[in-house]
Order: sequence, then structure tokens, then C-alpha cells
Amino acid sequence: FTDFVKGLPDILAASDLKTVIRALATAARTKKTVIWGMGAHVIKVGLNPVVIDLMQRGIIHCVALNGAGIIHDLELAMTGQTSEDVAAAIDDGSFGMAEDTAVFLGSALANSSSGSNGLGQAVGRAIAQQNLPFSNNSILAAGFRLGIPVTVHVAIGTDIVHMHPQFDPARCGKASHHDFRLFAAMVARLQKGVYLNAGSAVVLPEVFLKAVTLARNLGHTLDEFTTVNLDFIRHYRPIANVVNRPTGKGGTGINLIGHHEIMLPLIAAGVIEQLDG
Repeated sequence: FTDFVKGLPDILAASDLKTVIRALATAARTKKTVIWGMGAHVIKVGLNPVVIDLMQRGIIHCVALNGAGIIHDLELAMTGQTSEDVAAAIDDGSFGMAEDTAVFLGSALANSSSGSNGLGQAVGRAIAQQNLPFSNNSILAAGFRLGIPVTVHVAIGTDIVHMHPQFDPARCGKASHHDFRLFAAMVARLQKGVYLNAGSAVVLPEVFLKAVTLARNLGHTLDEFTTVNLDFIRHYRPIANVVNRPTGKGGTGINLIGHHEIMLPLIAAGVIEQLDG
């Protein structure tokens, strides 16, 4: 695969792809921080094993998810599959009403230690401890097992579990805020590292921008790092809040257009081979 990457022309997106692979490999080799932000679509198209492999290899040091991420990650751990036919279920109001997911997440949050556990840690611990049938494919459980932060950033009203009576908005908000503080602490270590945003068009780009300004406000140096946005269409907010604004005083911002199920395994393979070589 290394020969394939080298054979790509050094122009436009091919050059950017090489730069992303090189930046991630360099960060891993020099022990710099790599944060992997993801929308839930990355999980839905089957890429958890790729992400978990990079976590186990020590390449990824933190994973950030939106609220939908814990839903799809949990459902994969429970049943080996996730997602429903929204168009078929929205007409009769049954969309998002499956009880199993909401009950599990509600219980995980209720059993978390108030004030000391983030949302990602609470759910990851519950998946790991209950030994769900496919828990080896859970990013949250992998984070708990490996001691890698998996932070979850919730926008109330955007996720199916918010419609259920088991949902505790106060506890969820507190746990998600705990995760924001943890995420900001990881962003503060991004000097010469890499932040990659895959598939989150609004929530995570906004969270990342606030974490960058918080880190700089507290005196941390963030003027030489790489940011990457990857999605199958161009969105305004990731371009502004991930690629352009944070790297304005220094660093490199890259936008790649492509399907996650193709691009992310290509990037992962390129990084692994560079490190193995």
C-alpha cells in the first residue's frame, strides 16, 4: 500500500491525502497527541474495527463523538448492527422508540459517579462490564479498556434517547460538560499533533473551536498542528471551525472529500505501513 500512496500524483487531493497520512504517522512516531472526532455515520458504515485498531496501536489518544455516536456504538455492541429505516418509521411515530437502547443508556448514566465520570466513560464501562455480545466492536468499551478518553458532546433534542422517559437531562448535561472539559484538556496538548473531524458537520466543529480558544486563553501553545476535515460533501462549519480558523496563526488545515468507508481505511493503512516501515 505504501507503493500505491507514493504513486499518487503530488497535486490537489492526492497531495493532501499524503500530507494527512504523513502528519498522523509523524505524530504517532513522536508521541504527539492525535484526536479523532467522528459523527455517527462513521460507526454506521462499519468502521469501528478500524478506529479501535488505531486506538490499540497507540495512534489515537482521544475519540470525540456526538450524542448519536453512543447510540450506534451501543447498538453495535448489543446486536451487531445499528440504524433503522427512518422514512418507514417516521409516519407512524415509531422511529427511535425502541426501548432497549434508551433503557441501557439511562441505566449507564444513572450508575455513573456524579461529578467524576463523563458520558463516554459511563457508557463504555457499562458495555464492557456487561460483556455485551459484540462489545469487542465498541469504541466506547475499547476506550474504557485502554484508558483512552472517549468524549461525548450532546445537543439536547438531537438524539432518539431524548424522547424516552428514562432520559435524565440534568445528569446527561453534567456528564457531557465533564467530557467537554476533558476534550479541552486533550486539545491543549495538540501542539505538533493532529485533530481529525470525520463526518460531524456542526456539533464537533463548534466544540473543537471552543476548546481551541479555551486552551489558548489558559496559555497553552497551539500554533503548529494539523487539522483535517473529512466528509463526502463540503460543509461550511467544518471548513471554518476545523480547517481554517484554528490554524490561522500557524499549522496546516486540510479538507478531504470522500466516503468514510473508503477514505478512513486508506488513511489508516497508510499510517500503519509508514510506522511499520
